[in-house]
Amino acid sequence: MKLHDPAKTLRLGKQPAEAKAALILLHGRGASADDIAGLAEYLPARDLAILAPAATQNTWYPQRFFVPLAENEPWLSSALDLVESHVAELHSAGIPYEKIGIAGFSQGGCLALEYASRHPRRYGLVAGLSSALIGPPGLSRQPADLSGVPVLVACATQDAHIPLPLVEESIGTLRGFGAEVTRQIFPGYDHTVFPEEIEWLSARMAAWA
Repeated sequence: MKLHDPAKTLRLGKQPAEAKAALILLHGRGASADDIAGLAEYLPARDLAILAPAATQNTWYPQRFFVPLAENEPWLSSALDLVESHVAELHSAGIPYEKIGIAGFSQGGCLALEYASRHPRRYGLVAGLSSALIGPPGLSRQPADLSGVPVLVACATQDAHIPLPLVEESIGTLRGFGAEVTRQIFPGYDHTVFPEEIEWLSARMAAWA
């Protein structure tokens, strides 16, 4: 069921068939594709295809990310399917998985992490900015092989939207899946994109050249 329309995706940079690498950017709740696409201005985006999909009514799923999964359906499955359609498009255009990055902020970051855990491949990077895996604490998950995938999980200690214990649980889960997880925990209450997160993204994207 397509509750989110891939045709509304904002496309920047190179066409996939002409690009050497690609980055999928997922916006947060209440934000837009234009908002998250602004992040590309701070990244090494040369020869890159950038896709920033737009959630219906600016929300990927209706409830908090840590409620029982069924409470966010069918919106969550539709959002995951949309990301999968874009990854498949990029790969079909000739971009290897190793040069496809998936990054998001807040609700979009949760979606990025969850997508990678359910569709494990050797991605170029996966980044959850102020984010965690989707689902209630202690959720039993299917094993996934993310060996060698650079993953960023970042958040502020007192973020009102993303409880720190769930961030730490997500880090442990993703490391258990073999991902090369970078943990960035910042003091304070800010729910934002931190300079250190941009530095992490830039360093890994620079290696795609």
